[in-house]
Amino acid sequence: MSRFILIACLALACAHAPLEKGAVVVQLRQGQADGAFAGRRFALLVAVAEAKDDRWRALRFANKDVEDLARVLRDPQGGRYDRVTTLTQPAQTTRSALLEAVRALGAEATRADDIVVLYVSAHGTLARDGRGELERYLVTADADFTAPSQTALAVSELQRAFAALPSKRRVLVLATCHSGGGKSLLSDEVSKELASLKGPVRPLEEASRAAITLSAADFGEPAREDEGLQNDVYTHFLVEALSGLGDRNGDGAVTATEAHDHARRKTWAFSNGRQRPSAEVLEVGADPIVLAGALRREGRPELFSYAQRLDGFALKIDGEERASLPGGAAVTPGRHLVELTKGADLLVREELSLEVGQRLDLDELVARQEPDTAVSVLAGGFVFIDEKSRAEVLPGGPTVGASLRFERLFGTGLAAQLDGSGFGGGATLSLGGAPIPFTWVAAQGGVSVGWQWRWRAGSAWAGARVAGLWVQRSFSLEGYSGRQAAFSMMPGAWLGGAVHLSRHWELSLNLEPMLSLLTVDGAPRAMGFLSGWAAMGYRF
Repeated sequence: MSRFILIACLALACAHAPLEKGAVVVQLRQGQADGAFAGRRFALLVAVAEAKDDRWRALRFANKDVEDLARVLRDPQGGRYDRVTTLTQPAQTTRSALLEAVRALGAEATRADDIVVLYVSAHGTLARDGRGELERYLVTADADFTAPSQTALAVSELQRAFAALPSKRRVLVLATCHSGGGKSLLSDEVSKELASLKGPVRPLEEASRAAITLSAADFGEPAREDEGLQNDVYTHFLVEALSGLGDRNGDGAVTATEAHDHARRKTWAFSNGRQRPSAEVLEVGADPIVLAGALRREGRPELFSYAQRLDGFALKIDGEERASLPGGAAVTPGRHLVELTKGADLLVREELSLEVGQRLDLDELVARQEPDTAVSVLAGGFVFIDEKSRAEVLPGGPTVGASLRFERLFGTGLAAQLDGSGFGGGATLSLGGAPIPFTWVAAQGGVSVGWQWRWRAGSAWAGARVAGLWVQRSFSLEGYSGRQAAFSMMPGAWLGGAVHLSRHWELSLNLEPMLSLLTVDGAPRAMGFLSGWAAMGYRF
């Protein structure tokens, strides 16, 4: 509506302007244009208190969860949401109705910077999908207890529908669980299967890009309703956070991660450690998803991490434990001693100077302290790809050498490698059907640049390579004795990966398809050339 009013004002101004060349000046109040195109806030809150199949026991406080959350989001001093839609009736909470409501939400939240919240308070369950994978399901009003995979709503399907929205600031909150306890019911078949397993099973799921998924409990843990709180436990503390108590850094706004961290800590304490809310945070950056309040000032410095590899680490500030990861903490500006520990293991210990408004991702801090250079000793082989070149120029042979790889160039995912290798030996050529013995020496040196992908146990890379190949053949025959040498610059590709055996040691593999141009017997010849090697490297 605000955009329509602005356009109408411009149209009226043009209608009364004289037909002269030049610009038409329109008087607007300060911030009026910005407000017309600012990101808006939408929320879709769903409660499935009971299903048509009464084998799903009714939830006592699901509707109240939605009412309490809607109140704080509609509050003009709190959430200040433009539209809050609640779905609590059975006809509104069937599988198809819920998916249609999400699609309708996408028709309203059409801007990339719109903030969109989808909250579901319901039973959860587990079942095998059509591929035999163990999948999480939300119990909708029409879910059949004996056939959840055909009638309930798969969490992955809901995530895909939510990810299709134009908004890039999306928060999915699942006040449910899939453990067989609390707000979760499992069939006898699945319960027996889980009981026979030695550890928790995490089903394969898809997570939407640039989104945050908040769950009331980690996999294998129950989410509970509480008679004293008159709410789902996690939802109660989430509402508390959005009422202002979750503003960790004091900037006036409560972001999605701040709200979740507050609710997570309170839920953990309230349940005596039996319920640990979880979060999937992808590409959150500076967490632009403000769920309540507004940015009124620069906040205190924050240190945080939602990286999976840091789960379970404790964040210590000046010797005092301040947070358990995933999560974060706010500190006063100035110099602080920052430590990341897990039991007796110390991952990071660094003194940092932190400024007002600064947000430091601890995963980036860890990455900066990790080794980013590797020197390796390599052994492998090379071969010309076509049979004719192997028979008339040079057969395949072994090679040894060394390489030097640089990672995180310019603070990005770029990597570069310098390498040199060579070897020699004896072989025979097949010319005119007669074997001709000779000895050979070959050497190559190259430069490779590519993009590197990293994860817990190692990394992989792919990119471009330029190398020089020098080959010398020596003949000592009854009628001929001499040497032939050739040199070629070769373009090609660089493919490989490494497994980190420890902080400093790695085992890497490289494969390098190249195109060489060598002069053979006075005639240039283009030949495919392939080299590969395994290497043991030291990282520093």
